[in-house]
Amino acid sequence: MISFRNITKVYQAGAKPIVALSNVCFDIQPQEFVSIVGRSGAGKTTLLKLFLAEEKPTAGSIFFEKKDVHQIKSHLLPNFRRDIGVVFQDYKLLPSKTTYENIAYVLEVMGASDVDIKNDVARVLELVGLSNRAQNFPEELSGGERQRAAIARALVHQPKVILADEPTGNLDPYCTKDIIRLLTKINEMGTTVILATHDQYIINSLVRRVITLEEGKVIRDEERGRFTL
Repeated sequence: MISFRNITKVYQAGAKPIVALSNVCFDIQPQEFVSIVGRSGAGKTTLLKLFLAEEKPTAGSIFFEKKDVHQIKSHLLPNFRRDIGVVFQDYKLLPSKTTYENIAYVLEVMGASDVDIKNDVARVLELVGLSNRAQNFPEELSGGERQRAAIARALVHQPKVILADEPTGNLDPYCTKDIIRLLTKINEMGTTVILATHDQYIINSLVRRVITLEEGKVIRDEERGRFTL
């Protein structure tokens, strides 16, 4: 489904280049739950940005369903990204819109009908347990509720892949458990999940595949991995 082939990413920062990723290779199969771990600066976020075609690799190729991501023409990238939902650490909810409106906005941009928007938003609100918070604004939600709203927004258009970039970084342990249970449930429903995190508890509790980055290189790829740095 997803294939990183000899990916290298070098940033030019002054006289000395910074190697963010070096010869990274791995495949992800449909419906897998894969955690990408590593210290800050190891290359986790860069890897996700490359997959989204927000940045281009210095060398190597990334394939999604046999298509070279970086050969997709710029005007077709929005269509490619419709198969991907993204969850951020800082939520990125629109403060002037309610929970319902934040989620519905994704479908509105895609040109969905009013009936589909109403039905699909109601479906994901129920899934993430926020049906009773649909008319609340982000500032009226707890951190955990904001992240669940962000997950609902990422999920509402039924993507094939969810990218979660440090989604629990701002949450307490209880909310962290809640979010990870939700991502696991989404995965069990058939969506591929790629989770970037440095949270040891999360990794050791999941007992799923773990890819460990260190200084831009893959140093471990374990089927039932644990947090080891």
